[in-house]
Amino acid sequence: MINAVGKPQSILLLGGASDMGLAVVEEFLSRGPARVVLAARGGEDLVAAERRVTAAGASSVETVQFDAVDFDSHPAVFDEIWAGGDIDLAIVAFGVLGDNEQQWHDQRQAVLAAQVNYTGAVSVGVLLAERMTAQGHGQIVAFSSVAGEMVRRSNFVYGSTKAGLDGFYRMLGEALRGTGVNVLVVRPGQVRTNMTRGLDDAPLTVDKSVAAKAVAAGVDNRKPVIWVHPLFRPIMMILKNLPQAVVRRLPL
Repeated sequence: MINAVGKPQSILLLGGASDMGLAVVEEFLSRGPARVVLAARGGEDLVAAERRVTAAGASSVETVQFDAVDFDSHPAVFDEIWAGGDIDLAIVAFGVLGDNEQQWHDQRQAVLAAQVNYTGAVSVGVLLAERMTAQGHGQIVAFSSVAGEMVRRSNFVYGSTKAGLDGFYRMLGEALRGTGVNVLVVRPGQVRTNMTRGLDDAPLTVDKSVAAKAVAAGVDNRKPVIWVHPLFRPIMMILKNLPQAVVRRLPL
């Protein structure tokens, strides 16, 4: 279980090579050692990920083959993960960004984004809820996006998938109230990670260490939703209430 000072005994990272997900794992390992399970599809560089979490203080590191769109395999993957004991903290950090203009012109790319970002996230969310309810405790952290709070023309394929993920995990948290299992939905803007390398900083861009600390604080305070950067919350509230004709003229 996560103890009184916020230290989990075991951490599962779904999307085991995710730079942002690994930063969150490292932040929690700064509180003390824990068993870490890195779940990722074949071909992803888990050697570097293992080194990172070992250097951060993991007591043990396990790797598990996990393909977000191989939905039928997910129950067996979770059997393998839970064979080593309970999971206190599960981080759902896999996803694809892609090029919006290519995606909405290419049915395969659009469907892949929807399957990875939404259907895959729903699949593991149901299984996490089942396993953690059975063990009587647990914390789920799901990475959404400010793009999911207001789907914009510039990235509507990605944004629509994150909107679905966001709604599912927020209401999963409501469904799990009273079970000992908590859900935190994280809505980051642009974060400096491997995924955004080479991109110019957007307004309110933060370092991954800042985002990771915000996640840890959200878990500590049992928040259902956090924004990273927190100024996104009032900004998105304003933007969502503007007429589309006005939003269309904005550089979004």
